[in-house]
Amino acid sequence: MAAEPTMLLQLRESVLIDAEPSEIYGYFTDSTAMLEWMGQWAYLDARIGGELQIDINGSAVRGRYLLLDPPRRIVFSWGFAGSDELPPGASTVEVTLTDESGGTRVELVHSGLPDPERAKHAHGWRYFLARLAAATA
Repeated sequence: MAAEPTMLLQLRESVLIDAEPSEIYGYFTDSTAMLEWMGQWAYLDARIGGELQIDINGSAVRGRYLLLDPPRRIVFSWGFAGSDELPPGASTVEVTLTDESGGTRVELVHSGLPDPERAKHAHGWRYFLARLAAATA
């Protein structure tokens, strides 16, 4: 009997940050700035096709930049080294930065998550977006 296919899901999180889009953009494209809010090690080659590597609490996130539209939009693939359920590049993260109320609305859409990963990633993105807001303060 064939195994049931894993349902792929999308999650959305957002935060309003008191900073300009151009300032926030760098927190997704510069390795040093990334470490101010996410991960213990990062290598970011912010160009189309460039590598995105972040080690977060013992998890090796690996992906590639798919779209860079400074300072408004960043899209990159996402997955975990050695994972069968969510391997490198298996899902996609889209970050949109929009002027709002004198600050920037950071909207993150993570697509292609297997059902078992959705709750963990929703919690993680909420936590890390709050850290991003604190890092830019």
